[in-house]
Amino acid sequence: LLVVGNKVDLLPADSPGHLGRLRERVAAACAQAGLRGALLVDVRLVSAKTGFGLEGLVSRLQRSWKCAGDVYLLGATNSGKSTLFNTLLRSDYCKSRAPDVINRATVSPWPGTTLNLLKFPIINPTCDRIFRRQERLKEEASKTEDELSSEERKYLNHLKKQGYLVGRVGRTFQRQKPNPVIDFDPDTLSYSLDEEPKQTPKKREEREEFTYNEVKDARWCFDTPGIIKEDCVLNLLTEKEVKLVLPTQAIIPRTFILKPGMVLFLAALGRVDYLQGEKPAWFSVIASNHLPVHISTLSKADAIYEKHAGQELLKVPMGGEERMKEFPPLVPQDITLKGIGTTEAVADIKLSSAGWVAVTAHAEEELLLRAYTPQGTALVVREPPLLPYISTIRGARIKGSAAYRTKRPPSLVENLKTAGSR
Repeated sequence: LLVVGNKVDLLPADSPGHLGRLRERVAAACAQAGLRGALLVDVRLVSAKTGFGLEGLVSRLQRSWKCAGDVYLLGATNSGKSTLFNTLLRSDYCKSRAPDVINRATVSPWPGTTLNLLKFPIINPTCDRIFRRQERLKEEASKTEDELSSEERKYLNHLKKQGYLVGRVGRTFQRQKPNPVIDFDPDTLSYSLDEEPKQTPKKREEREEFTYNEVKDARWCFDTPGIIKEDCVLNLLTEKEVKLVLPTQAIIPRTFILKPGMVLFLAALGRVDYLQGEKPAWFSVIASNHLPVHISTLSKADAIYEKHAGQELLKVPMGGEERMKEFPPLVPQDITLKGIGTTEAVADIKLSSAGWVAVTAHAEEELLLRAYTPQGTALVVREPPLLPYISTIRGARIKGSAAYRTKRPPSLVENLKTAGSR
């Protein structure tokens, strides 16, 4: 089994070496689930959307499995399997003619969209092909952004706006397409002034198919329907709401400083109350940029939820009173934490799949919190936190507010030379 952590481009780097730490956390979660030793070949962090880590993933797949068996993409709904399938389809992992024959997987936020097992034939990584691929990768890695074509630079800048981590996925073995043969009837070019030119009926384009020899011994990469998690808040939402909750662009962390007696709402999908503590603490929200965060006092929080859940202030769910009648109530869970310092979070409060709140407090400071998620969804306290230094990625404090100005960290392109390092 090779475990792939997808959508890593959405998470900001909170400190140098954050990718190594993320990889360790994924490996630890695998070990906890019983995947260790010979069962776990490798852990890879990638972004199927921006291409980060994909060339390395292709190389790892070719080294580990060569062309000895079929490969299946398995995972939960909305984990990006179909996007990964489409990217691998256009990479050196796929036979060169296959992209012209294979249908791309449907990419949608709605669970169950990959209803059939889509597949493409895996290319046989012979010694010659591996050598030619490595030569291409070396040549591409020696370039700077200035040496890219205007189209490549434009696309790269587009990806940088989408995510923090960007990579380029190329193809070593391009299929040479034959020049199209233009058929025409000379008689249709000659007609008298009183005659209308005759339109030759267009030939129906024939769909390309694999030949028997191409597929008789082929090994295939399959895309599969997503596994639906039972305790996931996305199961309660409409398609329009899911699109707001699932982040599709780089998440900009939002940090707030709260005193005891204050409350943080993440839309109407999650709530964190700061009940007891001696000093203020920092609460950093990692969630879709479309989800609003609202700060209130404990005395007003219930009234705010009652009035604004389903309305524009809290945004999700949407649909007013009628929508909230069918939406499950928020259920509380008490949490006790002890701070470890003003620059390092002690834990993440994961509000199902809506996002999480990293809590940073003074060293040895004891906090009593109460967190809420909709009934039937999971609320998890994650220790240690995934991005422990996330509260340091912030701008100046907004005067008269609990909020800090947001700050978007820069993007990183993995397979280009840094300009000026020639």
